[in-house]
Amino acid sequence: MILPIVAYGHPVLRKVAEDITPDYPGLKELIANMWQTMYASNGVGIAAPQINKAIRLFVVDSKQIIDNLEDDEKNDYPGDNGIKEVFINAHIVETGGEDWPYNEGCLSIPKVREDVERAETVTLSYVDENFQPQQKTFKGVTARVILHEYDHIDGILFIDHLKPLKRRMLKSKLDDITKGKVRVDYKMSFPK
Repeated sequence: MILPIVAYGHPVLRKVAEDITPDYPGLKELIANMWQTMYASNGVGIAAPQINKAIRLFVVDSKQIIDNLEDDEKNDYPGDNGIKEVFINAHIVETGGEDWPYNEGCLSIPKVREDVERAETVTLSYVDENFQPQQKTFKGVTARVILHEYDHIDGILFIDHLKPLKRRMLKSKLDDITKGKVRVDYKMSFPK
């Protein structure tokens, strides 16, 4: 089922999400719905807070980025083949490498894209959808997507990484999103 994506301004996007247990109600269905919602809105990742659930769960499919690179971009992310993975109860072990800029957007903040600096690598400890413990290091654009989604479960949005002046310049656009004055081709839920 395609779920509505929570728009900027909704309080759930600012909550630090809670870890969950394997008996979380309807978890398998929730994960399936998150994949469906993400693909229906042309996303490469989606976090539970974006569908109004303050839990530490996100899904990432960076394979679609890697698979769709133009020939002249093929060497931009060496060693990054992309992933399609579920992350539950994720916690950052460490980040590394050089910070690098990339033009990011967010399904909860439609029609806004800005360059954000993020670490080159991230090591996460988490459990997968079968609650098997994992600890892996990701790099390149995959690390970036993971860090973006990870921010969501910590109540952080990509615009929080921008300089104050840049954020002030975006204020009217952000206010319009909060008021529902934005056209998107996917289901959204706006703050009341």
